[in-house]
Amino acid sequence: MRSTLARGTAAVVMALAAALSGPPPSMAADADASSTNRPRVDIKELPVPPTVPQDGVCTHPTGCVSADWGGIGTPGPARDPKYVFLGITYAGAPASGPASVYSGNQVLVVRTDGTTFPNGEAWKCVTCGVSYGSEIDTSQLVYPPANELPDRKRVLVSNGILECGADGATYAVTDPRCTPANTRITPIYWNDRPLFQRDEQGVNNGREWRLSPDGEHFLFNVVDFRVLTIVPYVGRLAYDQEMGRYHLTNVSVLQNPAAAYQPMAVENGNRLRFNQAGMVGEPRGWTADGRETLGIQSLNSDSMDAWATDLATGASRPITRNAHYTDPMAMSPDGKWLLAEEVNGSGRLDFISGMPGIPPLTAQLSTAPYVSGIRNAGNRRFFSPWLVDPATGRGFQINAGSDPNWNAAADPAWLADSTAVVYTENLACGANPTPHRCADSTEPGGRNSRLMIARFPDFEPSAPVTPAPVSDRTWGRPYDPNTPPQQPKPVPTGTYTLRGKVQGSATVRIANNSAGTQTIGIAVEYRNYSDDGTHIIDGTEKVERVSNSVLGCTPGTATALACVTWTEDLKLSGRHTGTKRTGPEGFTLGPSAMLRNDFQAVGTLTTTIDGTTYSQPANGS
Repeated sequence: MRSTLARGTAAVVMALAAALSGPPPSMAADADASSTNRPRVDIKELPVPPTVPQDGVCTHPTGCVSADWGGIGTPGPARDPKYVFLGITYAGAPASGPASVYSGNQVLVVRTDGTTFPNGEAWKCVTCGVSYGSEIDTSQLVYPPANELPDRKRVLVSNGILECGADGATYAVTDPRCTPANTRITPIYWNDRPLFQRDEQGVNNGREWRLSPDGEHFLFNVVDFRVLTIVPYVGRLAYDQEMGRYHLTNVSVLQNPAAAYQPMAVENGNRLRFNQAGMVGEPRGWTADGRETLGIQSLNSDSMDAWATDLATGASRPITRNAHYTDPMAMSPDGKWLLAEEVNGSGRLDFISGMPGIPPLTAQLSTAPYVSGIRNAGNRRFFSPWLVDPATGRGFQINAGSDPNWNAAADPAWLADSTAVVYTENLACGANPTPHRCADSTEPGGRNSRLMIARFPDFEPSAPVTPAPVSDRTWGRPYDPNTPPQQPKPVPTGTYTLRGKVQGSATVRIANNSAGTQTIGIAVEYRNYSDDGTHIIDGTEKVERVSNSVLGCTPGTATALACVTWTEDLKLSGRHTGTKRTGPEGFTLGPSAMLRNDFQAVGTLTTTIDGTTYSQPANGS
């Protein structure tokens, strides 16, 4: 299964707390940019509305932000570097009167240059008091990110397009003439239904959308929780004058069952080759020129990295290297940098993801949802912002040494001149349930979210890349609402050889179910294997779908919800030394890591790198 399940509550991949110690310096150096070449970083908070008082009554004339975890939502890009959009949750508004509109989920435009709007505040609510139909889903105002269209007079908010003016899109939302009375939100439809609206089975009609820099192409996905799949799509945003709404047209499924787009190619009988194509997984955004989509897939075993995939050819290239797990990300408008929120450096996934140099062979069993699930622990997200060079994958954590109880949240948003990036942080413990697990928030009003801006003084202001003309014909398959997307078949049952790019080889034994539609076991033996000449792998590993009554995986359980057992006995040599080993009974995870915010494992998995040992989180901790 190529798809991954990841991100937040919708992604059903939660887990529990772990140690916050970082990786050993020698390992961090593999992903870090040279300290002599690192750009300077200056991180500060951006202003937001005052926090609602503890009595829950807001008396501020333009509203109060909720103190809850996630009360400050996702920033979104504007076309002018003096602004950024922001999803937010207001609380404590009066039941009537002018201030009553500052309630619930809304979208702000926030000034980033230290100045204010005519009312003396650094923010303006662009959705408060605006009339819109029931097709607009207010739950989506906070996330996905709002995004200004190229004409600078329309903004993607929730599942619709906002515009100001009596006769169409006349004013920018920052213009004082743009008021609630002359603002409207026009819904976006797909499959003759509002975007995001769920069907009778609970399957959403598109989610987590991202607008291309060209303002015309729309990237999104559909999750089916019944079988734990994510299917990515891309389409063109078009206005239907007759219906008075937007539609997604010329939609493609960004999957293709053809062998050219599968992660493993079989050549010369039994020779395997890792094929860098079609690596979308869960779509996360766009490159600056709009030619490629961003997504997450495995580059190393048990680690999820960022990939860029050409919309026309399907050719993929890795953007990060051994991020352990990354998901929220944004490319700078000039295309020179990626801000990726990575788990690397937190210590959370080192026990399973920390050994470099292992090819993603076992990922073909679809271990990704299980590994992805470990990267959360309830409200604690182990994300930190990393500035990454897309050409090399090398980068560094821009807030290294900051309070680990404040975690980055999806998504970051660059200023239009590529000199700074804005992101939200949430207190890891949320509103600190009893018993307290970390210190109370010291933010104004005790709120549990904050809006950060990281400025890079060494970056000269630059113009955005001009988006390239993009055809609606993609490497994927045309979408047919009457035909479910065709899932690719796995590599057939058999024994194969994968040669290292530099030296050595791996013998790979694959076992599929009787129908040949799903892999149920992969066993690998490495002999002096290396793709880069600096990390050399020897030993064996195996993953297999199993039943385990302790973890709720009994015979008859749906295969997508089966338990997975890792059996590892690997040795690393070369630039680093280390081992990755399981205990006598292996290491087994069940669906609770994905579905119930409950990390429960049977057995142990431990990785040691250069003398530092990383162990798994404790069950129920």
